[in-house]
Amino acid sequence: MLTVFIICTGNSCRSLLGEALFNHLGQGRIKAFSAGSHPLGRLNKGAVATLKRHGLSVEGYKSQSWDEFEHQSMDIVITVCDNAAGETCPVYLNKAAKVHWGLVDPGHIKGTDEEITAAFEKTYGILERRINKMLALPLETMTAEEIAVKLNAMADED
Repeated sequence: MLTVFIICTGNSCRSLLGEALFNHLGQGRIKAFSAGSHPLGRLNKGAVATLKRHGLSVEGYKSQSWDEFEHQSMDIVITVCDNAAGETCPVYLNKAAKVHWGLVDPGHIKGTDEEITAAFEKTYGILERRINKMLALPLETMTAEEIAVKLNAMADED
């Protein structure tokens, strides 16, 4: 089973959505984890509501530091925010395929309830499309470099 590590600075919104989607869509093939370089320590209410709207469980998810995964090897590391992409990843992630899927943080959107919900749905939809495209690839037979090239290119397609 491939391990995917989704990193964002606060680990409360985009990385949570990614972790939940990977675990839901990649059952039996992917085990996903998420963490942050500076975790907020709480899940974003909008992200939790989005997952629930789509029938995904939020049980067991938490905002946590990437330091908690020091002894966990990862096959693929995906940063979902520009801040995390610019940070130096911990040395224990050196062998993983590095991918950047920069996404607007829906947790920072101001507006009506409908506008905020639409922003979360847009982020969820982008992640869902990218993850489904990723799962269509023969990941188990690809090198880390091949995976990185293919997955990084997906960010340019949306």
